[in-house]
Amino acid sequence: MSHDILQPIPQGGYGAYDEENRKIQGIADELKRFCRIHEEEFGDSQTNGGSLEIEQRISEQYAKTHNLWIPIDYIFDLGVPGPSGNENDTYVSENTIFKVNNLFNCGSIVKLLEKILLHNIIFPNTSYKFYAFTGYDGRSVMPVLQQDRISDAHPATQEMIDSYMIALGFSKQSTTGKYTNESYIVWDVVPRNVLVDDDGDLYVVDAEIKPIN
Repeated sequence: MSHDILQPIPQGGYGAYDEENRKIQGIADELKRFCRIHEEEFGDSQTNGGSLEIEQRISEQYAKTHNLWIPIDYIFDLGVPGPSGNENDTYVSENTIFKVNNLFNCGSIVKLLEKILLHNIIFPNTSYKFYAFTGYDGRSVMPVLQQDRISDAHPATQEMIDSYMIALGFSKQSTTGKYTNESYIVWDVVPRNVLVDDDGDLYVVDAEIKPIN
């Protein structure tokens, strides 16, 4: 995935998230740079660990150097444990939901950060912020992301979701919850991942996204 993925989809009035997107892009670029340096030094030798293990060690070092590390024993300080899925454990505070991502879907910290950037571009009203890394020292490393908590909302219907995505310029595909435009494929946009509030506003809180090219 290239560095020039920040191609805005006009939805109006969400320029304030640009600084956070630059922060996420910067972290992803730094991790890729350190991984590239490691590869140039050690090549493809498995004696130094697989690609995810190397990425995790580099991310742990980066996090601790930049004061972005939360020991796993302190993760409950983020909030009350909320619903968990196959990818995220959630912790809920008054106005924020923190998501600890186990990389099950992406398989890579950098790929997750790049997917989050795409989410922020397409769905700025539920944009993610990067909060920290957590994990077990010398073992697993998991990104901690945060979103604004959507109060007084409930799962949207698929019909609502279809209309919403079409309004954003996407075309509905034969698979439920899958949409495309000239630049992106978005899927898993289904009621468990989309909320609607009492005013009828929709919020896509999670989705799978990739560029077409």
